Amino acid sequence: MHGSSLHAAGGTLVIPADDLHWQFVRSQGPGGQHVNRASTKAVLRFHAAASSSLPPAVRARLLEQQRPRLTDAGDLVITSQRFREQPRNIADCLAKLRTMLERAAQPPRPRRPTRPTRGSVARRRLAKQRRSDTKKLRKPPAD
Repeated sequence: MHGSSLHAAGGTLVIPADDLHWQFVRSQGPGGQHVNRASTKAVLRFHAAASSSLPPAVRARLLEQQRPRLTDAGDLVITSQRFREQPRNIADCLAKLRTMLERAAQPPRPRRPTRPTRGSVARRRLAKQRRSDTKKLRKPPAD
């Protein structure tokens, strides 16, 4: 398998094939007579936490965004069993990895602090006043 390349915001990001570890297992679901013999499900493991091919900022964002897919060792696990052919599932795993890396390569837009609108402030105050009035009605009348 050759390396997967990615066109990111700062240029091209290339993941060497040595960093990608493949495993093939039997897929779930219907498949006919051949289903019990063919291992068409592709499982891609990419050790993202220790990969030297990723810039530190991209690596940090990838690990943060894909936390549910990470193992305790820092491996990013991507699976595909959409197709009945192993090569198509391999291509699907690479496409998923490419999408994840493209998303991680985009630096987050800085938040510009905004002020509440006059209407939202007025609605908030009105809601607080109504709540206050409701609570006042529960109290016994003051003499």
